[in-house]
Amino acid sequence: MRNAEFDRAQVLRGAMAAFMRKGYTKTSMQDLTQATGLHPGSIYCAFSNKRGLLIAAIEQYQQDRNEQFKLIFSNTRPVLNNLKNYLDNVVVECISCDSQQACLLTKALNEIAEQDDEIQHIISQNLQLWQNALTAQFELATSQGILQGELNSEQRAQYLMMGIYGLRTFAHTHPQAEILQQLANKLFDDVCR
Repeated sequence: MRNAEFDRAQVLRGAMAAFMRKGYTKTSMQDLTQATGLHPGSIYCAFSNKRGLLIAAIEQYQQDRNEQFKLIFSNTRPVLNNLKNYLDNVVVECISCDSQQACLLTKALNEIAEQDDEIQHIISQNLQLWQNALTAQFELATSQGILQGELNSEQRAQYLMMGIYGLRTFAHTHPQAEILQQLANKLFDDVCR
């Protein structure tokens, strides 16, 4: 049997959008064929099943987020400016109300991770990598004497992550840009205190 030829990243980004828009359970095979441009047989051949496609989409999502993170932090600006820019990008994503800007990890974690140990493990690993990346940025700021206070770098990263989860959830019912930006600014001030 011949392997189907397609742009894997593009297909996975389409699947991500479908999963984020409707959730895993409510996303049908028809939704996935429309979102990816693949026939059902090609999806099964390449990913085994809907669950396999979700796992591959989570991996692509994490790769995309890692690239975005590196872009924001790979410059010569002060660390806190980069952290503020990162948080401002989260606000822009929240304001856009675009399902593609939602957090696939959080959505999948809330919907199916408790019923699927492998997906739970994959998501937990990805969230730990995100925490480690944020911790490293706070450690850099601390070593440069920019941050002082009671919280250590890991606690700051955890607090920021918690705040980002909250912003994303709050934005679903309160998508006003001014309110979300004020909350993000307060979160930033608190985490840097």
